[in-house]
Amino acid sequence: MYLIVGLGNPEEEYSNTRHNMGFDTLNELAKRNGIEINRNKYNSLYGQGIIKNEKVILVKPQTYMNLSGIAVKQFKDFYKIEGNKIIIVHDDIDIKEGTIKIRKTGGAGTHNGMKSVVQELGNKEFYRIRIGVRKS
Repeated sequence: MYLIVGLGNPEEEYSNTRHNMGFDTLNELAKRNGIEINRNKYNSLYGQGIIKNEKVILVKPQTYMNLSGIAVKQFKDFYKIEGNKIIIVHDDIDIKEGTIKIRKTGGAGTHNGMKSVVQELGNKEFYRIRIGVRKS
């Protein structure tokens, strides 16, 4: 089972902004794979389904960005998901707009949501998909 988490902010003012690239990406992934993200657990919206013959949980934390790691840890612990099966999708102002970078490990950089995830999980051993957005 994979845990795929899109980072974003829950308020309407952030929808369709660079801050919600993680949410937007998860919404598209869910749409393409017939998964509804409409259940509530651990201050998150989530849905379960199958992608490429693998069970997945798609999660959009509904806390603010800097508390995203709390939900990631709660899902990880409840479903007993190992770090190599956790994927975090987020915006990144430090890479060129439109660029996508995938890393297996690494620091949080300047991203507050990633800082929270690293802090809550207590390690950096999970996948991250960074999507370049413009700085302002």
